[in-house]
Amino acid sequence: MRVRRSIGTSQLRNLTPFLMLDHLDSRLGSAGNAGAPDHPHRGQETISYVLSGGIDHEDFAGNHGTLEAGDLQFMTAGRGIMHSEIPRVDSEDTPNIGLQLWVDLPKALKYCEPRYRNLKAKDIPHAVADDGKVKCKVISGQAFGVESWKELSYTPVWFLHFVLLPKGKFKLPLPKGWNAFLYVLSGEISVEDGDQTRTYNRFTNVVLEKEGDSVGVEAVEGASDEASFIIIAGMPLDQPVVQYGPFVATSKAEVMQAVVDFRTGQNGFERAVNW
Repeated sequence: MRVRRSIGTSQLRNLTPFLMLDHLDSRLGSAGNAGAPDHPHRGQETISYVLSGGIDHEDFAGNHGTLEAGDLQFMTAGRGIMHSEIPRVDSEDTPNIGLQLWVDLPKALKYCEPRYRNLKAKDIPHAVADDGKVKCKVISGQAFGVESWKELSYTPVWFLHFVLLPKGKFKLPLPKGWNAFLYVLSGEISVEDGDQTRTYNRFTNVVLEKEGDSVGVEAVEGASDEASFIIIAGMPLDQPVVQYGPFVATSKAEVMQAVVDFRTGQNGFERAVNW
């Protein structure tokens, strides 16, 4: 499976607290390179959002299940987790499409116990604006007076999925001082930039000004199709980011220790041995 990575690249290494954003699509690639077999994590949280198809997951603690279309999983790796994420293949060859966001953990929580928070599609609050021309899944945070479920992640994050119909427009307040970005899943949208607007299309990641406190979005003039996009915001963490693959720490020594702990099965990785 091929992924489009827009955070965690040489152009945008990270955007605290965000470490990585991947857009996954099983239609790009082959079954032979699909999914993420057994692999470890330490020091971060991951948010997995299934847009189409399904993902089977399992970890070394015996947790397992399937994320269906519209479902999310908030995973806190903490001191250490080892798991697998494999796209499900069904008789109809439904494409497996989704997003995975890596979020840094505050230094004081780097070695917390691992945990999962699953959010089913049916339980996600919905909000509407502009006479129904703006629709929003309030996954985490708030929009148009609708609030999400609480305590999905340790690091404060807003995660909102919008569908914008032709002629729709809105302005959304965002937490002041947070880092935020907008990622276009399909269609085109116009985003306010001072006294003008700029148009962005599919697969574009738009980093918003940190000094601002809102974002304005509207349908492209003359658009006949809807557009789908996410807006994500997070509280910046005032700490270094030292990363080696799936291990995220605040110093080189901690990252080196994570590698040793994983290879020797200690300090959180005991159950990874022979799993």
